[in-house]
Amino acid sequence: MRPVSPADQPEIRIDLYSDTGTLPSQEMREFMCRAEVGDEQKGEDPTVNRLQDMVAELLGKEDAVLLPSGTMCNQIAFAVHCTPGAIVLCDRSAHPLHSEGGGVAALAGVTLYPVDGERGQFTPAQLEDQMKPSTRYWPGISGISVEQTTNSPGGLIWPLEQMREVCAVAKSGGGITHMDGARLFNAVVASGISARDYAASFDSVWIDLSKGLGAPVGGVLAGTSAFIDQAWSWKQRIGGAMRQAGFIAAAGIYALEHNVERLAEDHRNARILAEGIAGSPGIQIDPDQVETNMVRFDVGELGLSAKEFGDRLLRESGVRVSTPAKTRIRAIPHLDISEAQVREAAAAISALAAKIAA
Repeated sequence: MRPVSPADQPEIRIDLYSDTGTLPSQEMREFMCRAEVGDEQKGEDPTVNRLQDMVAELLGKEDAVLLPSGTMCNQIAFAVHCTPGAIVLCDRSAHPLHSEGGGVAALAGVTLYPVDGERGQFTPAQLEDQMKPSTRYWPGISGISVEQTTNSPGGLIWPLEQMREVCAVAKSGGGITHMDGARLFNAVVASGISARDYAASFDSVWIDLSKGLGAPVGGVLAGTSAFIDQAWSWKQRIGGAMRQAGFIAAAGIYALEHNVERLAEDHRNARILAEGIAGSPGIQIDPDQVETNMVRFDVGELGLSAKEFGDRLLRESGVRVSTPAKTRIRAIPHLDISEAQVREAAAAISALAAKIAA
């Protein structure tokens, strides 16, 4: 099968596929160019060290380590916390279960045990049901992983008290607690609750720099000093040493200093998009379920798949969305998307739905 050439692809005019598509601003690029660098593997890169200290302070943890990706943050956290054969409980929709290539099992020998939470959030009672004593047959639950915000269910925010309660249950059984904080700052901005408060109940937590914060690459994993020491060993083991990584770290510093509060704009635009397509023929969406920057809607009543709808939308209007399920579509406004573009995208989606319905 020949590769698709750029000439064969429709023009992408408004890209709502993911907030991972953000591009570093000119100001961020200039800040990166001025970064002082050194060998981060030896602890000699001052910009990397500054970013790691900044994230540890924001999350209320002893130490942190810069890693190439959020997926690597999850993989290393489970590898440090658990021994082969361990079971970590997570929601059925969780990113490590669906979107990390089975890395938890392949690298750490850990089994992810899915539970049917509501809106991507399981309850203390559901966890208690699984906290059975270990036997020669059942190794027991070694810990939990929580996703803030929830990805697959649509950027929904775990309530702080519910997070505290599930962590308390896990720790009462001797389990570890890990937060996949890929979009933690979206929850912070939307709720007014600090990242430190959200992270307090967790043994490890990481943040993504390359989504709504707008940096080109990277995640930062935080925990105790002992945990981070072991994380460095795993970073080396799986090829994560980056040498003069200060240029990457500088983007993260700029993002944390300039791009956190502006996430509220993405949240407003997501709500505008949801309200703009609500009521369109064949589209199922509840704008009140849009809590942060993700919009999810269903096109099943139009009699075609999400991919078919998405392909037509791109071809006819230049609007790109993602199609994570058979009939469900995801759209994510981000810092490179203006309110005017969001309104144009909503009009295009509604017009296509009306055309198909007719």
